[in-house]
Amino acid sequence: MTKLSVNINKIATLRNARGGNLPDVVKAANDCERFGAQGITVHPRPDERHIRYADVYALKPVLTTEFNIEGYPSESFINLVLAVKPAQVTLVPDPPGVLTSNAGWDTVTHQSFLTSVIARFKENGIRTSVFIDTDPTMIRNAYRTKTDRVELYTESYARIFPSNRDEAIKPFIDAAKVARECGLGINAGHDLNLQNLAFFAKNIPGLLEVSIGHALICDALYYGLENTVQLYRRQLIDK
Repeated sequence: MTKLSVNINKIATLRNARGGNLPDVVKAANDCERFGAQGITVHPRPDERHIRYADVYALKPVLTTEFNIEGYPSESFINLVLAVKPAQVTLVPDPPGVLTSNAGWDTVTHQSFLTSVIARFKENGIRTSVFIDTDPTMIRNAYRTKTDRVELYTESYARIFPSNRDEAIKPFIDAAKVARECGLGINAGHDLNLQNLAFFAKNIPGLLEVSIGHALICDALYYGLENTVQLYRRQLIDK
């Protein structure tokens, strides 16, 4: 069964807009777990415009599901992850100041860098995942970095899906096949929502986890957080 990991960055964005501690990021994460989420994802960025490093430390001792920390592997990020020791770290090639993740790794150019970073995490028992596009060459080279999983960057799928779902899904079916042939676990994320999630999960055998934040939190404004988490879980269970 594909696990749902809820990215709570947007909860932190709302808190930071006003100051104080409303909404409470830790409580929101615990509520997501209680409502059925099987993981919590955070993506701390250098400017701490949403999730702060302090939030990451506060979340670790109270979470009961898998904790996934995403981010660019700067030295400060690496030190944070090694201190917190989440279940999974997802490496994302975000330059400083980027609004949201917008590309996968070039695992050919950055193979040596990724290999050394991943080795440090694996020495500490932390599962690794590399954020990646559907290019078979990049996936095969991700395998050479010794990562455990790849996270397929699904922006193009979400963009094309409304007009041609079969065209949208095909590169991901092909990419997943390459990943499985390499023995890599498969995660996915970016712009997945209630309209496109079930079709994606149905067509990607072996999909282990999806990480969803923006769309889920937006839907929660209309449907309520508890109902929304369960609606997303249903897309994965009923596939």
